[in-house]
Parts: sequence; C-alpha cells; structure tokens
Amino acid sequence: MKFLEYTPFDSLNLFLDQLNLGDCTIRGNLEAFSCKHTATDRRLSISLEHEILDYLGKSSDSDPSSPVEHLSSRSSRKTLIYLVLTLGHMYPDYDFSAVRAHLFFQEEELESFKQMVDTYLSDASRQWAAANDGSSLLDSMTKAIDEVIKIRECDIYSYNPDSDGDPVQEKGAIWSFYYFFYNRKLKRVVSFRCYCTSKLSGDDFLIGAASDGEEEDALIDMDI
Repeated sequence: MKFLEYTPFDSLNLFLDQLNLGDCTIRGNLEAFSCKHTATDRRLSISLEHEILDYLGKSSDSDPSSPVEHLSSRSSRKTLIYLVLTLGHMYPDYDFSAVRAHLFFQEEELESFKQMVDTYLSDASRQWAAANDGSSLLDSMTKAIDEVIKIRECDIYSYNPDSDGDPVQEKGAIWSFYYFFYNRKLKRVVSFRCYCTSKLSGDDFLIGAASDGEEEDALIDMDI
C-alpha cells in the first residue's frame, strides 16, 4: 500500500488534529492509499492468504458465525487483505497480523458513516461550522472523500476491533471508530479513523498539567 497525498484532506486533518473539547480531545484523520503492494506488503499478503485458506479448510459451512461464504471468494479475501494492510500503514508500530475477518463489517450504504459522524462529532461539527462560515463538517468530509475516491462507487467497511486489536485503547480512548472506502476500479482505499481521549488520564492529562505549570510560571514572571 502506498500513501497518497491529497490536498482535499488537509484542512479537515488539521482541524481534527487534537481538537480540544474541554475535558476531552478528539483526534481524527483521513488518509488515502493505493493498493499497490510494497515488498513488505507482499510478504504479509501471502502470509494472510495462507492463514485464511487454512482457516477455510478447518471451518464448517454450518457454523453461522463463520465467514466462509464470503472468504471463499478470492476477491473477498483480497479486500480483507487490503483492509488489514491499510491498518498496518495507519499504525506502522502495531501488529495487525492476528486481525480476523469478523472484525470488519461491510456497510450497506453511506448512511452508517453519516450517523456515526453526527453522533460522535456533534461538538466538533459546531466548532467547524463556527470557524468555516457555517459549513457542515459532514458535508465537507464526504465532499473531500468523493473528490479523492468517488464515494458512490466505493464499498464501505467499518472496523470494530476488540481491545487487543485497537491501538488507541492503549492511549485510554473513550471511544473510537474506523471506516474504509474501497474503490475497486481505482484500486484505492480511503481510511477515516477517529477517537476521543479524556484529559483526566494518560498523555493528555500530563500534557495539560505541564501546560498549566508553564502558564503559572508565565503568570509569576509577568509584571502586574
């Protein structure tokens, strides 16, 4: 997978980078990747393919929780591998080789993504509107994604990891969500990750405390 730079994402990523919402901080990021494999991707892709085929050989079609029906298709296995590789490029220091297919869900329509943004980014949306002449954060995001990957031609997936498969859990995230827009014709994936951390724990608290200390020192040094 190769990271692709697209200016439509720049203003959104800048806005969602450590967005201060009082007691918590939101971090979000839109990224685009081509589906062209690097040497490392090829090795991992082969390994994942073997693991999936081995799983298929051991699974039973009668098992209702088994994704055999979908993964028996080579194109479906290819899509799963692209999604896992994309996660690996989003978090290069995290090992996603153990991620399983049941953690990904194909969304029937764009509405699921819109509802997630409306639900979790309502406060962020108000800040965006105030800073951008009343424009909608959701509309701005979908327009940017559409410019990069033609959103109506995409298959949309969400990733719902358990605690062992979510890198931001280690950072004390209150909530997190991940979406992937995959355009087969363009051989391109756009990812959107977003999570919220409390300032009362973890790095944000320490940074906040250090910042408060600096402000106090500044006040002490000021001439009144």
